Amino acid sequence: MIIEDFTNVTAEHSPVLSLTRNLHGEAATLAFAASLAPLLTSGGLIFLQGTLGAGKTAFSRGLIQALGHQGAVKSPTYTLVEDYLLDSLHIYHFDLYRLGDPEELEFMGIRDYIDGDALCLVEWPDKGHGVLPPADLIIDLDDLGDSRQIYLTAASARANSWLQQLQSRDSSLQPVEDTLQLAGQVRTGAQP
Repeated sequence: MIIEDFTNVTAEHSPVLSLTRNLHGEAATLAFAASLAPLLTSGGLIFLQGTLGAGKTAFSRGLIQALGHQGAVKSPTYTLVEDYLLDSLHIYHFDLYRLGDPEELEFMGIRDYIDGDALCLVEWPDKGHGVLPPADLIIDLDDLGDSRQIYLTAASARANSWLQQLQSRDSSLQPVEDTLQLAGQVRTGAQP
């Protein structure tokens, strides 16, 4: 699917860092997202992948609130995008689940949203294949029933830096040995 885009990016920014850890419950998902927040204050493009109910929106909520949003964070399933203008950062939270055709992103002006200064969180990025640029960071959430396994894969040099910093602060993060294999599984929805 999109793996060739990811492979091109990873070849330019070797070595690619992929990390994983287990999260028990929504509170752990929110806390983990909050731990990533300080690294994302300069913006970037993050793809959030996983099955329905895997925790993509919960992760987004934890991240957006940790960055300073005081109100509710709702799923943009029907609106496609929710906009959060904070003091020091503009955040766009996309949910492309109901997108009928990737070209609809062009009609809504996706390029105006995804600039170097905004933080863009994109749930169901495969629905925007061919229109979305490559992500900086790919986050895959795997629902294990009573817990979630989260996989973070850097797809840019700055995301590699984010993950190195995160790993230095969180000893429960484990490296994923075969990054390109994981990327293929993440991108196609196969289970690692």
